[in-house]
Amino acid sequence: MKSEPESYGIDHLKNDKETSWNGVRNFQARNYMREMEIGDQILFYHSSCKVPGVYGIAKVITKAYPDPTQFDHKSNYYDARATKEKPIWDLVDVAFVKKLKKPITLTDIRNDSSLAKMMILQPGSRLSVTPMSPEHFYTISIYT
Repeated sequence: MKSEPESYGIDHLKNDKETSWNGVRNFQARNYMREMEIGDQILFYHSSCKVPGVYGIAKVITKAYPDPTQFDHKSNYYDARATKEKPIWDLVDVAFVKKLKKPITLTDIRNDSSLAKMMILQPGSRLSVTPMSPEHFYTISIYT
């Protein structure tokens, strides 16, 4: 899962201990959240910053459920198409696990040939939520 650190970074999650991953408005990213299971580990990736990369680890603590911001007229994430009977957008709650002592940068990831097939490295991949193979997660966890 990726976020801009100024908006919500690993330090925010560390302070909050857990949060709802709301505001996802891409169908593919939403579907990936729907596939998440309680206990799944998450690489917390900072994007749109000086040094993009993995800055921490979190875990999924709920199954996907309707994102309440889609119903809130005052929210930036409001969606007039969504109704309580037929919600469109889901979210999961995540909990802080740890902050990395040193980030695993996008350059580090690109330079590891065993990670070449990671979705975040594929052309046009801009999703805020992407799945990761257990092998890729293990490889990155070695860096931590």
